[in-house]
Amino acid sequence: MSIQKEVSYTATNTYHTLNELTEKTKNIWIVFHGMGYLSKYFINYFSELNAEENYIIAPQAPSKYYQDKAFKHVGASWLTRENTLMETQNILNYVDSVFEKEIIGKTKNLIVLGYSQGVSIAARWVASRKIQCDKLILHSGGIPNELQAADFEFLKPSAKVIYLYGNNDQYITEARKTEEQLKGSKLFKDRLNIEVFEGAHEVNRQFLLKISK
Repeated sequence: MSIQKEVSYTATNTYHTLNELTEKTKNIWIVFHGMGYLSKYFINYFSELNAEENYIIAPQAPSKYYQDKAFKHVGASWLTRENTLMETQNILNYVDSVFEKEIIGKTKNLIVLGYSQGVSIAARWVASRKIQCDKLILHSGGIPNELQAADFEFLKPSAKVIYLYGNNDQYITEARKTEEQLKGSKLFKDRLNIEVFEGAHEVNRQFLLKISK
């Protein structure tokens, strides 16, 4: 019979940024991509934002894989059902390092966005690290079941939580919509805003422009 054991080691991972962080910067975004993305491509969805006012940070999911049989296209995944708790802690420690290097001490509006699978990372990171963000955007993904309302009580009164999805999202059924809305209302209460746009499972660039102003 095999025995699963653990070992700790030091790892290095990349992340991408867009624009420059200056005195003119209004918003710092930390954005978590969905499954199959690489941060260097995902960050391009934010290229239409005012470059002087918005500084974008896109962490990179560590687990990469080939998406096609030709071994040409590479994607990445944040988590699977295998060793989820341990992998979550590894990822959150990595995000902490990015946060420490890029954000701590900067007096700017902080916007945390998770898209699709990235919603689970964004929500868990904000909750576990008590991140005082100005906006938490949960875009077209599932809110982790283990989170409780008490996990978000630390958020300042002015903080906004937005659940955003397309009305033709192939991954969000009517039952899923109800489940996520009930879950979001339980966690965030009156601070939750639900935004629905015309579209499928895709990043809504128009909403990004709107929220950045």
